[in-house]
Amino acid sequence: MIDRIETTRHADGVVELQLARADKMNALDPAMFDALIEAGEALREDKAVRAVVISGRGKAFCAGLDMASFERMQQGPGSDVLGEGAAGADLLARTHGISNAAQQVAMVWREVPVPVIAAVHGVAFGGGLQVALGADIRIVAPDTRLSVMEIKWGLVPDMAGMVLMRELARSDVVRELTFTGRVFSGEEALRIGFATRIAVDPLAEALQMAHEIAGKSPDAIRAGKRLLNASASQSAAELLVAESVEQKALIGSPNQLEAVKANIERRMPRFSIPA
Repeated sequence: MIDRIETTRHADGVVELQLARADKMNALDPAMFDALIEAGEALREDKAVRAVVISGRGKAFCAGLDMASFERMQQGPGSDVLGEGAAGADLLARTHGISNAAQQVAMVWREVPVPVIAAVHGVAFGGGLQVALGADIRIVAPDTRLSVMEIKWGLVPDMAGMVLMRELARSDVVRELTFTGRVFSGEEALRIGFATRIAVDPLAEALQMAHEIAGKSPDAIRAGKRLLNASASQSAAELLVAESVEQKALIGSPNQLEAVKANIERRMPRFSIPA
């Protein structure tokens, strides 16, 4: 993983992941697929992490699938497009819960129990865009170029893009972008719902937000993410019950009491690692 993703851990529990294939605009090769899955699944089990920031080194966030993978497609149907490694498995095999390995590259960020923020600059094309869409929040430079680019290669979005895009934009907008593959700006991404916020320096703003989140009760943050994840599939009745279950567990818990005490005493809270 170390040659594809650089990891920085901050003292307050913020973890920074930087795609580190700058010479290829951080394009997704088999090693990058495996590194992203490995990093996400490790953070999923890490109780000390408070927030995660994903960015790309160099001039791009991620240019999508690398050219070697497209060249392998010329071998015909059933070819091992993604090469050796976890992401090269049969696309129909559900190897990671409801996802195959390629889909897990984006879906794993929803499984990480704390907020994941993507800082997007340069380009986010195809699979690179889908990785960003898997994050909870996207801070995007205004001149970023984005595209649901799969149609250019005679393909459809298949790294969880269909699941993720429908949460963010109107159906007709998603259809237009999927059918045309046109490139759009960070500013348009904000207007249609793919970007959360625009920033000239998205990494600096993402880190500032992550540190702010890290200062909140980790129990409440994790409970909030569980509820938000559930909201996409649960009925109103189920979600109302889920709210009550989470709130009952929080009220009177050590970190909730510390939040109250810190506010009353007008000081910074001192939260403990979730059990």
